[in-house]
Amino acid sequence: MAINPLLEQSSRVALAAFLRDLGKFAERAKLTGGPESSNANTHLYCPHRTDTALAMDLIEDFLPDSAGADFAPFGSWKTKDADDSFIDVTAMRPKPETFLQGVMATADRLASGFDREEFERDNAEDEGSETGINHYTARQVPLFEQIRLHRNAPQTHAYRYPLKPLSPNSIFPVQAAGYESNDNAAAQQEYHALWQGFTAALGQMPKAHRANWPLWLDHFETLWCVYAQAIPAATALHVRPEVSLYDHSRVTAALATALWRYHHERGDAGESAAESLQDPQKSGDKNKLLLIQGDFFGIQDFIFASGGETGKRAATLPRGRAFYVSLLTECAALKVLDTLDLPPTSQVINAAGKFMIVAHNSPATRETLHQAQSELDAWFLEHGFGQAGVGLAWTEASGTDFRRGKDGEDSPYRQLIAKLCAQLDVIKNRRFDLCAKSAEAIVFDGFLDRFDNTKGVCKIDGRSPATEPCAEEFVCQLAKDQLDIGAWLVNPNKQRILISRESLTLGSEIKIPIFGYHIAFADPEDKQGKFGEQAKNGNLLRAWDFSLPASDDQALWNGYARRNINAYVPIASVADKRRESGEKYIGIEEKLEVGAAKTLHHLACGDRKPDPERQDKWLGISALSTLKGDVDNLGLIFEKGLGNAISFSKTAALSRQMHAFFTVYLPWLCHSEFEDSYTVFAGGDDFFLIGPWLSQIKLASKLRQAFQRYVAHNPEVHFCAGISTTPPGLPITQLGDLAEDALEQAKTHNPDNLETTPKNAVSCFNRQMSWQKFAELTEQRLSRLQDLCKDNNLSTGYVHGLLNLIEMAEKVDQNPENALWRSYFAYRTARLLERKPLNKDQRKRRQAELAEEIAHAGIIRHGGNYRVTLYCHLYQQHMICH
Repeated sequence: MAINPLLEQSSRVALAAFLRDLGKFAERAKLTGGPESSNANTHLYCPHRTDTALAMDLIEDFLPDSAGADFAPFGSWKTKDADDSFIDVTAMRPKPETFLQGVMATADRLASGFDREEFERDNAEDEGSETGINHYTARQVPLFEQIRLHRNAPQTHAYRYPLKPLSPNSIFPVQAAGYESNDNAAAQQEYHALWQGFTAALGQMPKAHRANWPLWLDHFETLWCVYAQAIPAATALHVRPEVSLYDHSRVTAALATALWRYHHERGDAGESAAESLQDPQKSGDKNKLLLIQGDFFGIQDFIFASGGETGKRAATLPRGRAFYVSLLTECAALKVLDTLDLPPTSQVINAAGKFMIVAHNSPATRETLHQAQSELDAWFLEHGFGQAGVGLAWTEASGTDFRRGKDGEDSPYRQLIAKLCAQLDVIKNRRFDLCAKSAEAIVFDGFLDRFDNTKGVCKIDGRSPATEPCAEEFVCQLAKDQLDIGAWLVNPNKQRILISRESLTLGSEIKIPIFGYHIAFADPEDKQGKFGEQAKNGNLLRAWDFSLPASDDQALWNGYARRNINAYVPIASVADKRRESGEKYIGIEEKLEVGAAKTLHHLACGDRKPDPERQDKWLGISALSTLKGDVDNLGLIFEKGLGNAISFSKTAALSRQMHAFFTVYLPWLCHSEFEDSYTVFAGGDDFFLIGPWLSQIKLASKLRQAFQRYVAHNPEVHFCAGISTTPPGLPITQLGDLAEDALEQAKTHNPDNLETTPKNAVSCFNRQMSWQKFAELTEQRLSRLQDLCKDNNLSTGYVHGLLNLIEMAEKVDQNPENALWRSYFAYRTARLLERKPLNKDQRKRRQAELAEEIAHAGIIRHGGNYRVTLYCHLYQQHMICH
């Protein structure tokens, strides 16, 4: 089970590309530039640029073993006389002289979208950003701030990313004023602290994993992301620092690997190849690269497949299925990488069921992809009967396709992006390529023979042969795996995923291999170790951490590669058990288990509050709200949002950052403030959560405010959301349909009848409105109404009667008599206040207050949307007695 030498060599090429800019990091931290005699690499291997060579010595002890003579495709690690030694290729930058140096330089240029002249100018100029801040003090400018879908909108550069490790807090930009300064010493100290964290984190990587190049490289990429995601990649005079060192280097690594493989497999890695890489006229128009896209189709059908399960399974099954979708997507990408002998760093995009891999263009590559597609199709037809699947498509690309536009010309890279987007649409509508296959290819032979009459049909999906016992019923093995995953996700000791070729024989392993890979959820290292032997012999392919951090400032690093998969699930606590004994969950037969996932019925009671006047009753209805949303105009943002300035690195960065909001920040927000919010799925550009009715309304508003802050308050980047409030007990499928309907209503919100629907709206209680009005109704108006109810002892009958007045106000045009709603309001209010022990002036003042708030600020200003405020108030007053 030895690791393929070609895969090891490809991994070394990728690592060299990652480390090319290590010197920038170290030099800005003032760790280089000391006496040359203290470091042999400085003058022996990098005469033109010493910082990277110096930095390499500082971390060499943490890297895979470099002592062996065979370090192909490099001459060796440090041999001075070798052509293309690892140090030479990594550190030689301004004027590449050999084939591998040319590969690195070309990949660097393509990642940035530079043509050759721009690339050389960037490396020749003294560093210093266009703002006048130097390379120590310049901080990264958010790409989201630069997005313009309407080109007449003004550009702003008011925000910067803090120079900190990746965490739920550090992903948010801050005001440049007051943060970015000309203080070199303070700026260098920030870099120094970041470097110290980086090197300490290097030591946490399992030492035994260094013998497995692709496995170790996967860990290193996560580490590099955590500590380099806010380091500007370029701070040259004419370059805005808006791409991180991580995003640039990972795209460079993918391109370098593909370019090397293209020449290597053609036996063309000598002087002629080196010369061609130096001359774009000779090689720039050759289609050396293959951009491979994967798209998971049928996600909604997969997650909400029929079964009508309620109660405990309703909380366990969708989460297990959603996580299973993430596993399927990851394993599909792994299958492509595995069959092409490419390292994990060749995958540059992976979010929301979509991924992109950069490979070398050759007939053998395309044939291998056809075989991989057949294997993926066979698995989905066997286990999902074709209701879902992963489609693969690929596009050839040349070096000139990655150029940015200049002098008013259309960007070749933008044209490439448009081509990729169009092709992705083709994939979505070409499920299993059935039109090109014979009818026999989709016949499930012997399907009925698989059933056992004593076990019947799976109680979960309603169609598959039942084989596994589950709570006095029988389900199919796929459903059992998904239920097990849903249970493991709530276990704090199962926060690592291991993927292997052969079973690791752990107790927490799903039974059906995914595309031939075995998936296990692992216990902490002190219980099950680091699986060093499995790493060395090549059986262990991936080891991923997906745990939540302990605080919002803690770096997202635990020694292993990380996949940001939003897996937050509400867990019953001791406090919840105490509330259960206090009858908060009255009427629910199933009892809470501390440490287990809460059922949807328990979540529906989450917003009940104890009555301050009587201890034997709770206030508030038992109801769920489903919250579903997605980012508006996402395709347009990627295709045109950055104009001709778009590059491959920026595309990858935007995808990563959009995904991070929903998979890094959102789970932390749920964990810290909305602990009863159950995540069905969240990632890429969309999200779907279920929770207590009022908490989800508050979460929607908080999420929108946070997203505004995340995109540097750019008014052209926003999302829509739909909120559907229902009683508990509905099938999860119906909850999904209602949430989708609410989201579609929000997307069609267009009060000004514009030709293009503006979106940026929310739907709640079947009312569609802008986010600004939604915030006013659920915050200011609701708070003011509650204060008036308390001060004037307004009955629920009085407030409920306002709903009738709203309906009259909406229909004045249909019936003039409805204009009397103002009179009815004044009469009802006067009668109410007559019963209060107030003098004439007090009564008059209070009546004016109620009229100003309810009639004018409420009904007249917001019309029918004021129902949202009234429902939010009334539903909190519902009394539940013991």
